[in-house]
Amino acid sequence: MSMAAHRFDQTDRAMSLRALSDQCFDLLVIGGGITGAGVARDAAMRGLSVALIEAQDLASGTSSRSSKMIHGGLRYLVAGDVSVVKESASERATLHRIAPHLAQKTPYVIPTGSVRSKLMLRAALWAYERLGGVERADYHEVWSKGELAEKEPLIERSRLNGAVVYPEFLTDDSRLTVATVRSAIDHGATAVTYLKATNIRKDETFSIDAASTLPGETHELTINARAVVNAAGPWVDQVCDLEQARPPRLALSRGVHLVFDHADLPVRNTVVMRTPDARRIFAVPLGQYTYIGTTDDYHPEHEYWPPVTDQDVSYLLATTQRAMPEASLSPDRIVSVWSGIRPLVGDGSGRASKELSRKDEVWTSPSGLLSVGGGKLSAYRAMAERIVDTVIENHGFTAKPCTTADVPLPGGGAEVLASDLAGVGDVQAERLARLYGAEAPSLLGGTGSDELVKAEAQHAVQKEGALRLEDYWARRSSRAWFDEGAGLPVLHDAAAAMAGLLGWDDTRKAIEVENCRYIDRASRAGFSSDVTGQGVADDCRAAS
Repeated sequence: MSMAAHRFDQTDRAMSLRALSDQCFDLLVIGGGITGAGVARDAAMRGLSVALIEAQDLASGTSSRSSKMIHGGLRYLVAGDVSVVKESASERATLHRIAPHLAQKTPYVIPTGSVRSKLMLRAALWAYERLGGVERADYHEVWSKGELAEKEPLIERSRLNGAVVYPEFLTDDSRLTVATVRSAIDHGATAVTYLKATNIRKDETFSIDAASTLPGETHELTINARAVVNAAGPWVDQVCDLEQARPPRLALSRGVHLVFDHADLPVRNTVVMRTPDARRIFAVPLGQYTYIGTTDDYHPEHEYWPPVTDQDVSYLLATTQRAMPEASLSPDRIVSVWSGIRPLVGDGSGRASKELSRKDEVWTSPSGLLSVGGGKLSAYRAMAERIVDTVIENHGFTAKPCTTADVPLPGGGAEVLASDLAGVGDVQAERLARLYGAEAPSLLGGTGSDELVKAEAQHAVQKEGALRLEDYWARRSSRAWFDEGAGLPVLHDAAAAMAGLLGWDDTRKAIEVENCRYIDRASRAGFSSDVTGQGVADDCRAAS
């Protein structure tokens, strides 16, 4: 089958659905987050026949609601997770090589208040740099109090003696997931979204019943596969229950982020701030915006859009306000919010979610269903390699060596700068280069700024698997988080562009627009505009 036949074009969904029933696959992946995407890509590139199904859109859960960072994580070193640190730190370089547009360097600034704290931090960073094979040019540096004042004047310095600075990377988590699935498709995989597994049976091979979740579609089918990987993120336990009853293994954690105009929080680098409960949160500059996060609270519900509460907002605002008291922050200045659930693996100890390891864990049921929980975005590729190694060993598959560290992802073939993109203005040019990389020029194709929304929406449908307006708004274009008015002003134009390709009538277009507006309203419904965070601010002072 030719590469062209595997394009992620949703104008012929029926063909993709038929492809799922036409053969017995070597591997079926359940879950279209970054873990499932990585497994599908790795297996397809090794020559296995691969299918991937996702109950909603790609990256619709955890993989679009992270802190959007590719980092080794010093806190994991402190916690003793040396292997996590080593792998995550080294994987940064790999991602920068195969998708430079999705691994953009950002300096981390960690303010220090004493000689002892500075020395301890430097010692940890020396270990971090050597464990991760960090290039010498990216080793940490030390800022004096005066340098901190010059380079990050917003930071309150009365109790500080300077800062330690080291580079990490920012990514767009949902676009990384989409690019990874597209690469899997380019290597022969079949991927279908809005298709939910409803039953799992095992005889000589697995038979997985699945049903469409796309509005207006009532399609059911059975997929046959020799091996199945359950990579459903927060819903891993529910997929396991399709086969057999067993105690839940996951301990879900909710993470919340708030987005402000950069003018309200004009940091120049990623600033690391200490919370009253001894955690760290980040203030991250990204184009015209700055976002802060994240929280880390136990969350018992399985939700695609978990609520943001007054407590969440207060916690983040108060910590940020204490670190940068001159910043213009209040709930009514919030541009957008996102909240997601981390599928951490519980240990039965009752420990708080912030104390649980982020290390991935894989377990196998008596039938051979392989499930994975935990894991870090930073190390998704290496985690997928290990999982596929296990699948190959368990089933005796003949496969080629892993090459996922060497082959560029879509958009990663060559570096494209904002200056290379004409006709759309500096702000949009920077955004397009960051999101689409080497594909940005062809996406534009001479299109001016007035036609940009249409071009992006059509690209999302024909190349990136978008089936709903929400898919474009929240996960292909990032407009829901980082655009004027939380991207709401573009909804009608985007819906019109997608309607022509997907056959939507006026009623369906209106439904799609209202769904996005509802998501935006609901995300803000749990907090009020008069939250001050004063109680948390008092706690901050008491803890300092």
